[in-house]
Amino acid sequence: MLLAVSVHEACAQSIGYRRKHLEHYDDKPIHYGILFAVPFTRYNVSHNADFVNKDSAFVIESPNQGAFRMGFTINAYLNDRFDLRTTPSVSLYDRQVKYRYAGGVTKMERRESTWIEIPLLLKYKSERRVNSRMYMIAGVTLGIETNVKRNRGAASSGRLDTKTSDFSIDYGVGYEQFFEYFKFTPELRFSHGLPNVFVPNKNSLGTGINRLTTHTVTLYLNFE
Repeated sequence: MLLAVSVHEACAQSIGYRRKHLEHYDDKPIHYGILFAVPFTRYNVSHNADFVNKDSAFVIESPNQGAFRMGFTINAYLNDRFDLRTTPSVSLYDRQVKYRYAGGVTKMERRESTWIEIPLLLKYKSERRVNSRMYMIAGVTLGIETNVKRNRGAASSGRLDTKTSDFSIDYGVGYEQFFEYFKFTPELRFSHGLPNVFVPNKNSLGTGINRLTTHTVTLYLNFE
């Protein structure tokens, strides 16, 4: 009997006491924070009939490109399982469309742009385990390009032209880690653009393209 009690006390001591940080965090209706993010983005290219019949390029593709994003986090508490969340941010993109021609010739069309993006997201939280919690997130994002002047006249200059607004469906997963003075939240989010952002023009770069839609995978680092 004494041996069993001793073993139980030893196990309890080995587990130790874990302090619960920000214990009353969920009692506040709204929380604010900042975010830094690394998106990896590209266009989904859909070809038209002229790609085979008229276009001199035999491959049109869009490689993944790294980017940078920073912004704010606003999180509104709904109940023990759901939050309403938005992360307005500024993103610096360098999306590319690559053309391959006969004889090994390639041409790269770059779309360097600055976007303001405003998501509206619903967050589903798991039960908090001491200082950690998992969650899933889903919603939509409105994106507006801010440097539209630079893109004017793309048809006459022989460049590829795209629209200055976008709308995407977003979803992802995240992990909340509570510390003494703040909460750190890494998150992986996927975004699929819905509208066709391609602007038809008369230069050769758009001959074989029917649709361009955005696709982005983003790693977020949130501090609240």
